[in-house]
Amino acid sequence: MLDKNGIAKRIAREVKDGYYVNLGIGIPTLVANFVREDISVEFQSENGVLGMGPFPFEGEEDADIINAGKQTITTLPGASFFDSALSFGMIRGKHVDLTILGAMEVAENGDIANWKIPGKMVKGMGGAMDLVASAENIIVAMMHTNKAGQSKLLKKCSLPLTGVACVKKIVTNLAVLEVTPDGFKLLERAPGITVNEIEKATDGRLIVEGEVPEMEI
Repeated sequence: MLDKNGIAKRIAREVKDGYYVNLGIGIPTLVANFVREDISVEFQSENGVLGMGPFPFEGEEDADIINAGKQTITTLPGASFFDSALSFGMIRGKHVDLTILGAMEVAENGDIANWKIPGKMVKGMGGAMDLVASAENIIVAMMHTNKAGQSKLLKKCSLPLTGVACVKKIVTNLAVLEVTPDGFKLLERAPGITVNEIEKATDGRLIVEGEVPEMEI
């Protein structure tokens, strides 16, 4: 079973040379720490940063340089800062090659719920709805089950939706899955995890074809 860093490390393998990538709040912010050093990638944060680097070491933080989740970050040479209007112009104009988001629930058809739990106070949906409406390549980073052990990969989302039929791939602490017209297709297993364990943890339709390899991280 993977921890949050393991999920981020696996997703980092999906990042290609020359990509512009938006990192959502939570696990996705860790992806910048694991991207290969031999490729050139521009990380974009919706609060107005292009050219984010890894998280700073303790004692080297700059409180004025933060991501959309209010975490202190580093910037790479050539990084730029701009207002939210320009940032969302990049997003809505489809200039982002890959969007990596966290989620509370994902449905087997690619619906995503990641902004609100009814009855709990939230500041708003932030940029999530713009991201899922505009992005053509969305990968979700999430735990496979909630704290009660219930599946977060469902037949149908129970929480208010952020986007409809938009998720392409999911990386959890148990597996890598692709969203297909027929349901969640199991591509890889986390080290030490069996197909049977993944089946038990998945409420939505799960497609298993042939021998499923372990993740390479």
